[in-house]
Amino acid sequence: MNEKLKTTKLITVTGVLSALIIVVSFFPLKTLGLEITFSMVPVAIGGIMFGPAVGAILGGVFGLTSFIQCFGYSPFGALLLGESAFKTFLVCVPTRVLTGFLTGLIYKLFKNHPKISVLISSVAAPLMNTAFFMTTLVLCFYNSKFIQGYVETLNAPNPFVFIILFVGINGLVEIVAGIIIAYPSTLALKKALD
Repeated sequence: MNEKLKTTKLITVTGVLSALIIVVSFFPLKTLGLEITFSMVPVAIGGIMFGPAVGAILGGVFGLTSFIQCFGYSPFGALLLGESAFKTFLVCVPTRVLTGFLTGLIYKLFKNHPKISVLISSVAAPLMNTAFFMTTLVLCFYNSKFIQGYVETLNAPNPFVFIILFVGINGLVEIVAGIIIAYPSTLALKKALD
C-alpha cells in the first residue's frame, strides 16, 4: 500500500473516531447518579489500529471533551471545576491521553497474536481509563467537601474502598463495552482497511 493511501486512511479514520468520541460523550448511560461513557471505545480502536500516538490524540479529544463538559453540562464535573479548574483538567485530560497511548503500546507488545492483542487492548483501555481517572480524582479532590460527601454516603473507610464502591458498576459496564464493542469493531475495521 502506498504511503499516501496509508496517510489518507489514518487521517480519515482518526477524524471519524474523533467525531464519534465527541458525539458519544454527550450521550452517557446514566445510572445511580453516575455517568457511564463509551468514549473510550473509539480511543481504544484508534490506539490499536494506528498505534500509541493516535491513541494519545484520541485520548486527548476524549479528555478535552470531558473537560469542556465540566462547564455546565456535567453536574459532577461542574462541582470539580468549582473546586479547582487546574485539578479538574488534570483529572480529565492527561489521564485519557495516557490511556490512549498505553492502549496502542499494549497492542504493539502483543501484536504477534493479533486477536489476543486486540482483546487485551480492548479490555485494558477502559480499565486504565477508570484507574487513572479515579487515582487522579482521589489525589486531587479526596479531601474536598464534595468528595467527602460521597465517601460518607458510600461509608468508605479509605480511598481504595471509595474507588471500588464509586466506580464498581461503571468499570464493569465499560469493560464489557470494550469486549463486546471495541474488540469486534477493531477486528472488522482492521480487516476492511488492510
